[in-house]
Amino acid sequence: MINATPTDLIRSSGAPGRGNVGPDRQEPESFAVAQALIGSRQNISPRRLIAPGPTAAQLEDLLALAGAAPDHGLLTPWRFILVPEAQRHRLAEVFALALVDRDPGATTGQIEAAREKAHRSPLLLVAVACLGPREPDTPALERMISMGAAIQNFLLGTHAMGFGAGLTSGQAMSSPRMRDLCGLADGEVAVCCVNVGTVAKRKAGSRLRPAPQEIFSELGAESAQRHV
Repeated sequence: MINATPTDLIRSSGAPGRGNVGPDRQEPESFAVAQALIGSRQNISPRRLIAPGPTAAQLEDLLALAGAAPDHGLLTPWRFILVPEAQRHRLAEVFALALVDRDPGATTGQIEAAREKAHRSPLLLVAVACLGPREPDTPALERMISMGAAIQNFLLGTHAMGFGAGLTSGQAMSSPRMRDLCGLADGEVAVCCVNVGTVAKRKAGSRLRPAPQEIFSELGAESAQRHV
C-alpha cells in the first residue's frame, strides 16, 4: 500500500510549504497540505485497485469525513451502501441483466464483462442520493451539491490514507433491478459506485485541470469594460 502522508504529498508534488499571498503575508502550512492533497488526487480505475482496502475502522473514519459535507437544512440527502465480497455476485447479476434489458442482443462476452465490474475493487460502495420529500424542502440541486461534497470528502480521505479510489457509473445505476437490490425508497437514486483499494499502477500524469481564469469571472466587469 502507498503510505503517503499529506507532508509527503507536498514534497512529491513540489508544492511549497508556504505560498506567498502578499509582501507581508504568507498562507498557513495547512493550506499547502490541502493544496497538495487535492492537486495530487487522481481518479483510479477499479481495474488498477487491488487488496488491501480500508479496514472497518478506516471506513468509519472516511464516512465521518463524508458526513462533514455542507448540508442545507441538515437533511443528510445521501447515503452509502456497502457491497461486501459475499454479496458481489448479486450486484454482478444486476449489471448483467440490466445490460440484457437494454440490449437483448448483447454477446456472452459483453454480459460477462458487465458481471466482472462488480468484482474489481476491494471496497465497493453504492452512493445514493435522497431527493424525495423532506422538511425543509431543500431543492434537489442543492442536495446533489451536498452529495458531491460528501463524495469528494470521502475521496480525499482515501487519498490521504494512501489508497486509490475511483467513481464508476452507467445505465445500470438507474435500472429497476438496481433499485430492488439496494432497497431504494421513493425519491432515492443510485448515482454511482465508489471503488477503493491499493493502487497497483498509477497514471503517468494527472488530467489537465482548468486554469483559475477559465472558471472565474466578476459580475459587472464585462459591462465596465464596454464603457471604458
